[in-house]
Amino acid sequence: MTTTPAPRVQRLLITGAAGALGTQMRALLKPHVDSMRLSDIAGMPAAQNHEEVVLCDLADKRGVDALVAGCEAILHLGGVSVEKSFEEVLGPNISGVFHIYEAARRHGVKRVVFASSNHAIGFHATADTLQTDCALRPDGYYGLSKAYGELMARFYFDRYGIESACLRIGSSFPEPKDHRMLITWLSYRDLAELVRCCLYAPRLGHTVVFGASDNRDQTWWDNSGAAHLGFQPQDNTEPFRAAIEATERWPADAPQSRFMGGLYVQMGPYPL
Repeated sequence: MTTTPAPRVQRLLITGAAGALGTQMRALLKPHVDSMRLSDIAGMPAAQNHEEVVLCDLADKRGVDALVAGCEAILHLGGVSVEKSFEEVLGPNISGVFHIYEAARRHGVKRVVFASSNHAIGFHATADTLQTDCALRPDGYYGLSKAYGELMARFYFDRYGIESACLRIGSSFPEPKDHRMLITWLSYRDLAELVRCCLYAPRLGHTVVFGASDNRDQTWWDNSGAAHLGFQPQDNTEPFRAAIEATERWPADAPQSRFMGGLYVQMGPYPL
């Protein structure tokens, strides 16, 4: 009996490939795609087998258009990844996400996996449990850019049929750093599996999914609206719990205790 080979992405573009998450996804996704085009604004390591390295500024529309040509799917990790002034966020995160989607339209890209963030919903209270279709409540300029990216993905699906997954990533680091991350932590292995699920799910459409590992106290985010992805996280924060719980907790009225976005809700404003 012959079996039909599982579908594979022929060429995956990863933007932000020189960053912490991009470096990890470059390695962890390699078994699941035929080839990769890796891009960042600077500091890219040399290409390995079945890889291309292309330097590109996301604010450069023509450059992004050329970058996307010939790719079948995009993992869009590029851009400013922390809270900054609006002017610093504008080029890479606002113009950049438009350039990615417009290039995807022009070149017939089938799927985009967009790295959104918990900061797109950061002003929701930690006492709440959010569904994937909850209201956007960004906690800063960075969060605003991620909310904008989610809406861009929605628009390009409704208008042009480009399927997207918007990953509201919690805290993806080698290990959780504090009490908040006992809830929000997403291991690199689980992030790579989530991306793989988004690339190969039979039905994607426009999907929003919360990115967290299988953490014991994770009651903030309900992913039942993204169950069609088949994502099953394998890691959790229990190996780190004792060390973190031995440290002092924040007061009940601190931003880290009250809001899902933590300290981001009070960063800025920034000088002219």
